[in-house]
Amino acid sequence: MTETLTVTQKHRLTELNASQEDLDMTFENTGQRDAFYKEKEKFYVKINRDKILDCIHRKHKPLLIEVQNKLAQWLCEEEGFTQVATPLMITESMLSKMTITKEHPLTNQVFWLDQKRCLRPMLAPNLYEMMRDIQKVAKEPVRIFEVGSCFRKESQGAQHLNEFTMLNFVELAGVKEGEQMDRLKDLAIRAMKTLGIEDYELVIEKSEVYGETLDIMVGDVELASGAYGPHFLDSKWGIFDTWVGIGFGIERIAMLMGNYQNIKRVGRGLAYLDGARLNV
Repeated sequence: MTETLTVTQKHRLTELNASQEDLDMTFENTGQRDAFYKEKEKFYVKINRDKILDCIHRKHKPLLIEVQNKLAQWLCEEEGFTQVATPLMITESMLSKMTITKEHPLTNQVFWLDQKRCLRPMLAPNLYEMMRDIQKVAKEPVRIFEVGSCFRKESQGAQHLNEFTMLNFVELAGVKEGEQMDRLKDLAIRAMKTLGIEDYELVIEKSEVYGETLDIMVGDVELASGAYGPHFLDSKWGIFDTWVGIGFGIERIAMLMGNYQNIKRVGRGLAYLDGARLNV
């Protein structure tokens, strides 16, 4: 009868980002298993400690921040977008404008502060407000983006967090009718080039809210989703021109670029720094 790692041993090595091959190892007896575990724990502890030291002595930024900074720099310096910062708290009426009413399934995932206010589950409502008001002042096409936390009561899987970082950009009145999808594809390709990600796929999907979306996929992981207008939501916000926008899941991108199996390693938290377990 072969032996496998104990639940405790497997949990510890998973925390240290051990390879799936090591986690699935089988052994002839418990002595062989325990010796393997001791050796591998020491090996992965060193890797984690080295990553922590590298971050504080050389990089000075975890991968999560590097990803959002790369995209922000590209948008500002190469594409002419302006970064904005909007509140984490939004109103129930703003969610309703996004069709997220009491009957919508997402309502149960929202962190409600009271009957009228919640922590934003997305950036879109605030960006709708901002691009409308900026256009009134500027009288010209508007290109803005925001990067910040969003909050949802997500399932605690390897790809989901209750607090996650989104980067959303939107271009209003800068694209001709009928050319929105081409513009989305162009921006998506430019974004992936900026990040140095080559093995991805652009997938057009049907959306309950936006009608049609352009998703950036790596395997079965969705890194970003783009949409365009005009569509039926726009008039609720006083928007009447064409627009395109893409929202990026920063932690998912960081998880992919860092070759991690669990998104918590790169998310906002107290247990990890730059993907490395602090409890080593």
